[in-house]
Amino acid sequence: MKYLDEYRNPKIAHQWSEKIHAITTRDWTLMELCGGQTHSIMKNGLMALLPLQIHIIHGPGCPVCVTPVGLIDVAIELSLKHDVIVCSFGDMMRVPGTKISLLEAKSRGGHIQILYSPLEAVKLAQQNPDKQIVFFSVGFETTAPANALSVVQAYQLGLKNYSILTAHVLVPPAIEAIMDDEKTKVNAFLAAGHVCTIMGYQEYYPLVEKYHTPIIVTGFEPMDLLQGIYMAVKQLESNKAEVENQYTRYVTEEGNQEAQNIIFEVFEIGNREWRGLGTIKNSGYSIRKKYQAYDAIHKFEVKNFTGFENEFCIAGDILKGLKKPHECPQFGKGCTPEFPLGAPMVSTEGACSAYMNYGWNKD
Repeated sequence: MKYLDEYRNPKIAHQWSEKIHAITTRDWTLMELCGGQTHSIMKNGLMALLPLQIHIIHGPGCPVCVTPVGLIDVAIELSLKHDVIVCSFGDMMRVPGTKISLLEAKSRGGHIQILYSPLEAVKLAQQNPDKQIVFFSVGFETTAPANALSVVQAYQLGLKNYSILTAHVLVPPAIEAIMDDEKTKVNAFLAAGHVCTIMGYQEYYPLVEKYHTPIIVTGFEPMDLLQGIYMAVKQLESNKAEVENQYTRYVTEEGNQEAQNIIFEVFEIGNREWRGLGTIKNSGYSIRKKYQAYDAIHKFEVKNFTGFENEFCIAGDILKGLKKPHECPQFGKGCTPEFPLGAPMVSTEGACSAYMNYGWNKD
């Protein structure tokens, strides 16, 4: 296929649906690992095209959703200092911290700017030498290259007033954490194509071997997802467990080497806390000693950033695929887009947001 509309063609979608129906003989549970995939599945009504035996659950692939409450609190606290400007992507603004969100902090006088690129934050630092510019560096491996590049650029420019508040998390350790949970129901994963565009998919081979669980690298359009589901079910029905690449138009086995080089120039792998999931070993990026001056935690001598979740929010169970959004007692009642209890309700990639926006018709 050459054109975008071919990946959204209803006729082709039904053909994939028929193929999935034809090979499905028992119950299987598949988890998609990206919030973008979740929204595509819900928006396009793909679950209604699947056999009743195929259960789609939603994983921790929303970077905003898994950013720890404590780091949001740190960003808010920094924004209230008179000489600090905190920069963030827009989808972080309404995510609840322990008490308030970044948006609420801005309304109370916090110095917060919404930007579309960390390189804009570097430019802001050049333009405001009397201010400390802190970029809230959130995301999976996908956004890490640009954030790392901003640090390198600031280093080369000799800027002393730029730093990043790092909340980068990694996909493979999250898969391990899900599979090691005794309550997990996952039989196969749909891996996020954009992450694999950067990192390739060699990291998934040991996971497939360890857990005997298929991992299909999948895109985000309806045809991508239906084909990925078909590939996963075909493996499961044949008792196979392999890494397969559906997203061949963008993803290679080795990934983007230049992007990986810039990531590991600035970052090293370390333990990372995930909102709702706790600390996962070797699951995130930390800034290397060479660039420590650009680490906001180090620069501002932050000693403690333990935040507190809302006691009524079950985002952790939703991010692990143990519950679906509408199974939360607060969904659409005590937790709404206007008054969210947790990140999945307000993030543009959150599962609760997807269910609220598009509804659901099959589980």
